[in-house]
Amino acid sequence: MKSSIFESSKNVFLDTVNAKDYIQLDRVSTIYQSLKNSVKKPLKMILLYGKPGTGKSMFLNKLYHDLSVSQKVYLYSTPILDESEFFKTLAHDILNVKYRGELNFTQFMAVVNEKMLNEIPLVLLDEAQLYSNALMEKIRLLSDTRKIKFVITLHKTEKEDLIAKEHFQTRIWESIELENASNVELKIYIQKKLMKANCFDSANMFQNKPVNLIHKLTKGNYRDTNKLLYTLFDIYASYEENNSVKINKNNISNKIIEMAALHTGLIHD
Repeated sequence: MKSSIFESSKNVFLDTVNAKDYIQLDRVSTIYQSLKNSVKKPLKMILLYGKPGTGKSMFLNKLYHDLSVSQKVYLYSTPILDESEFFKTLAHDILNVKYRGELNFTQFMAVVNEKMLNEIPLVLLDEAQLYSNALMEKIRLLSDTRKIKFVITLHKTEKEDLIAKEHFQTRIWESIELENASNVELKIYIQKKLMKANCFDSANMFQNKPVNLIHKLTKGNYRDTNKLLYTLFDIYASYEENNSVKINKNNISNKIIEMAALHTGLIHD
């Protein structure tokens, strides 16, 4: 195995969100299909929630990629925290109306009520936990008009289950939770990502024993796994280039996995 293969394998695990990088796993695909089915229903708001690194942003990007060819879909990956800018952006994108000055919620609602839209636009809001409660309440009121449908993502943390927040208790018509991968799912995820990039030799290195250790370190979190494996292959590429360590190309040593985990902060000295 040449160093270029290690470099290629490393790049597979770059921390990016792109629909083409979506990896099909049985449970994940079932959840994604459930999300697509929910979008077709006459629901006002759909909540996609889970801990950071469980794939919420990837789901939104794939949903945008899959649906935008047949309907009006608007993806906002970075929250627009200023209320006036938020409504001005929606007015421009969805209603094709430009505002130079301030635009408040009441004014935006008036424009929405005036416009005759041929179809209900779908708005995808990522990282919605960053929006203020006041703005989320206005988004909820806007969804009540049934003229705009929202899919929002929220972080679920150890200390606080955000779905239990007051303004979400009775106002979410459907909620879908994403979770970390199991050992088996993580193995399939790693191997499929590598094989998708034609890194077949690297994929064969990930058998049960090293994957179990990786799962123990990352708890099956996709983002942490990507960071760990990016660093792991970076170490391998460096060793290969310098001929400093003999590499077992049939398996991954626990020592290298733990070294990568140390570099990424998953374990500490």
